Amino acid sequence: MRVLTALDVAFADVEHGRPLTFALMEKWQRTVLGHDLVGFRTMPAYAKGGRERYGLASDTRARFERCLYDSAQPDPPLPSRAARTYLDVLFFHPFHDGNARAAMLALAFVLAREGVVLGQVHPLQTTRWADDAEGAADLAVLLGILITAAEHRSSRGRPS
Repeated sequence: MRVLTALDVAFADVEHGRPLTFALMEKWQRTVLGHDLVGFRTMPAYAKGGRERYGLASDTRARFERCLYDSAQPDPPLPSRAARTYLDVLFFHPFHDGNARAAMLALAFVLAREGVVLGQVHPLQTTRWADDAEGAADLAVLLGILITAAEHRSSRGRPS
């Protein structure tokens, strides 16, 4: 339920023209987790039962912020930018907890900023591996399909 509230907050941030930043994501994450103890992680993180390690360097947060900034650039196309943003959140693993939810919120924000609201996200909810370039490309293709379907549903509701 809290993630849906955070999604509403993210959509309101789109309506206000706010750029995607870590500070904005922190606000959403406080809503998702239900507490204020949210910030950029201060230690290496582990996921998938310890099979993946996310290191931490002095410039990790700055590199992550740059990726968030890049999500608003006109190139590459929207499906690729949305996929990249989603994967960046997962693989930078900026929060101590809730990174998968944060990635979905960031993806929804990037799409909504361009007027796209997906009708479904279930196909996106699968394990992603940091070293899977083909999987990343497949995610962008899948997003393209979901975006086209959302645009088609939207256009059917418009008067001709």
